[in-house]
Amino acid sequence: MREADFELIDRFLQGDGTAFDELVRRRQREVYNLAYRMTRHAEDARDISQEAFLQVYRNLNRFDRRSSLSTWLYRIVVNLCLNHLSRGSRKLYTTGDQHPDPTDASEGSLALLEDRERNDALARAIETLPPQQRASLTLRVHHHLAHREIAEILGVSEATAKVHYFHAVQALRRKLADWREVP
Repeated sequence: MREADFELIDRFLQGDGTAFDELVRRRQREVYNLAYRMTRHAEDARDISQEAFLQVYRNLNRFDRRSSLSTWLYRIVVNLCLNHLSRGSRKLYTTGDQHPDPTDASEGSLALLEDRERNDALARAIETLPPQQRASLTLRVHHHLAHREIAEILGVSEATAKVHYFHAVQALRRKLADWREVP
């Protein structure tokens, strides 16, 4: 993907506007997913995604090819999310409207309800994490990045990125300690 990204960047810098459209098309889903996992709000994730691509468009001529495009793009998205979270402009957690009917006592619906409650509890616990910890956890768990890459994205040392991740996991364990599987 790295070479394909560089080829699109070169084409764009030579005046081919369709190359940027292709770049957005290739990366749009992962950018949105990262923004959504950080903000937990679809509208904010869309806004952040658009702003991220706007920043890429304006600054692509400054892109340093020592890192991958995804690392640079993730850094932009994470910084936008951290700014958004630091402003506290919106309640982060939103519950879905599709909770199963608790009066339906079938085994499948109870399992679905338990799964939904467990996922909701995890989402609420993740929301309480400091933004750097949330970013580190999201990049590691959902985007499968190495601590070295996370450090580059967050602009911290690799050791600091590991500490953020470790503290995030420890905090989630504490917050979810009361959540037990029902036999």
